[in-house]
Amino acid sequence: MSARGAAAPGNATWVLAMFAAFAFTYFFSALLRAVTATLAPVFSSEIGLGAADLGLLAGAYFLGFAAMQLPLGNALDRHGPRRTLLALLALAALGCGAFALADGLGGLIAARVLIGVGVSACLMAPLTCYRRHLSPAAQLRSNSWMLMTGSLGMVASTLPVQWLLPTLGWRGLFWALAAALLLAMVAVALGVPRDAPVGGGEDGAGPAGAAPWPGVGPGAAPRAGYRTIVSHPIFVRMAPLGFFVYGGLVAVQALWAGPWLTRVGGATAAQAAEGLFVINLAMLVTFFTWGALLPRLAARGIGAEKIMAWGLPLPLLLLAAIVALGPDAGAAHWALWCVACTFVSVSQPAVGAAFPTALAGRALSAFNLVIFGGVFCIQWGIGLAIDALRAAGLSEPAAFRAAFALFGVAGLLSYLWFLARPERPGAAAADNALLAPDAAAPPDRP
Repeated sequence: MSARGAAAPGNATWVLAMFAAFAFTYFFSALLRAVTATLAPVFSSEIGLGAADLGLLAGAYFLGFAAMQLPLGNALDRHGPRRTLLALLALAALGCGAFALADGLGGLIAARVLIGVGVSACLMAPLTCYRRHLSPAAQLRSNSWMLMTGSLGMVASTLPVQWLLPTLGWRGLFWALAAALLLAMVAVALGVPRDAPVGGGEDGAGPAGAAPWPGVGPGAAPRAGYRTIVSHPIFVRMAPLGFFVYGGLVAVQALWAGPWLTRVGGATAAQAAEGLFVINLAMLVTFFTWGALLPRLAARGIGAEKIMAWGLPLPLLLLAAIVALGPDAGAAHWALWCVACTFVSVSQPAVGAAFPTALAGRALSAFNLVIFGGVFCIQWGIGLAIDALRAAGLSEPAAFRAAFALFGVAGLLSYLWFLARPERPGAAAADNALLAPDAAAPPDRP
């Protein structure tokens, strides 16, 4: 499939400029997602937020984010990644300004919802664009390296934010983030190819071995809607993992790892920020490694579904160990758990590859809705469970451990569902199409 853009489509400079623009944007999206973990002690002391309030405030981002996913998918397929992303980033900048001006929990929640709406395309727009312009192997590598960029943003949300707080305060920090999002809009406008409608022909074709798609053919726009997407066998098989394991990973990394370190492990706010820095740095290195490793695994016949089937018992065992260790489980344990959870990260590009290019935006956004719906429910649910268990008489560390044990049971059930579901038709062929380099495809970059 051919790339569309003003400057030498397909060459290394063009691809890297596109990737850099998207990565710059996603960096700030991830920073905004995770910054509440670092700011949780500030919000608790200045505004008096309890565990459930913190979970709701952090989850409000994901509520706005998830609410946008279905309309976002339509916008990406109909209007293109560039225009869609630019429009939404303007809302994110407004949301950061509103957060800086808010004087109570209600205002903070409303602004956080607006921020979530505004950054909702910061990963889906790049993945849709890569699906249109890059080879299959480059798509998967780019997905991992986008997640690496997100981890860099989460690293920046820890110690660097802690260092800036005495100078800027949390309100000044959000004004600075609003300005950074305006710069991101400039980067997208300059670096991302102009949008063009997705046509038929090759764009209408699914992966090798997949069943024909209704209403998709040469010169035809796809008529398949979200009902067709969410009933697809791979979507049904992956959805619980996306909700509980992938969503749980983001929920813990973006919020609950910090309170565990302070309220269960007894760390200070500064020590917790250092711990979060270690966790997010480990994730950055892990996603860089995945980007380099996945095409080599494909050469050995190891596809996305085998990666998840073999790898996902590890985070389940590690979470059980963390719950058992309680106060002795520190940042290193949570870093290992987060790294182990990245086996689930191949689920997102695997879902995208199961659908025709003309439906890629909707497929990716629908699965992202599942993931971030899980983030919201798990972030708030853990907070509600902790408060309820404390009201029932448990100590705070015991309440944390019991809440995370319940979360672990949900993850185990989702993994058993994945194993029990039959493999989708053409799974091996689709995995090969996703993971193996294609000599006839566009350049295998970044």
